[in-house]
Amino acid sequence: MAYKPLKSQRLYQQLADNIKAQILHGELESGNKLPNERDLSEKFGVSRTVVREAMKALAQEGLIEVQPGRGTYVVYQTMDAVKRSLGNLAIFDKEQHWEDLVQVREMFEPGIAYLAALNATPEDILTMTEAVETMESALENADVYIAADNKFHNALANATGNKLIASLLDPIIGLLIEQRRFVFKSKHGGPRAGQVFHKRILKAIKEQDAVAAQQAMTDHLKQVSRDTKEK
Repeated sequence: MAYKPLKSQRLYQQLADNIKAQILHGELESGNKLPNERDLSEKFGVSRTVVREAMKALAQEGLIEVQPGRGTYVVYQTMDAVKRSLGNLAIFDKEQHWEDLVQVREMFEPGIAYLAALNATPEDILTMTEAVETMESALENADVYIAADNKFHNALANATGNKLIASLLDPIIGLLIEQRRFVFKSKHGGPRAGQVFHKRILKAIKEQDAVAAQQAMTDHLKQVSRDTKEK
């Protein structure tokens, strides 16, 4: 954690905002234990009363949980609740919700591919390449293929350099896995069709061709849409 002395009124809110920012940016993850009240007081240069008020504010937002006798832990209940509620959509009327999911993806992922082509690092490209190679070797293995498929699309999101994008996609990962399982069994598309587009996207990323990456992703999602509607 990065600690900076706080100087102003409403110190508890500044302290709460400081810790909240670290949670939202992924510097503090769910399950991490925060320093005790005395340590936080000393590190931030505020009273223990200020620390207690800050902890109370964070707890009310569902970002931390005070466990008597054990300490204070990051829980980020808000995001967990979002994931659970979106995940429950897959239980009812899958066909309709998957069409909705494709529409959401069509709004975001071509733009993600565009930005990734402009900003991808060698490490990002290596991750994508490994994911595509794994998918190529697992065309008959749904679990391995889908895990690599998730890895590929997550790497694209991370390659944009925009941390908010990955956070926005994170709650729908469960739905994506369910959809990919259905598409994997498609008689007309499935994993082999998906690989055609994954390779095109990867080629465009490597060549830093943002327009080509965007178009390849758009075409890929059209294929996903067709496979999702297959009876």
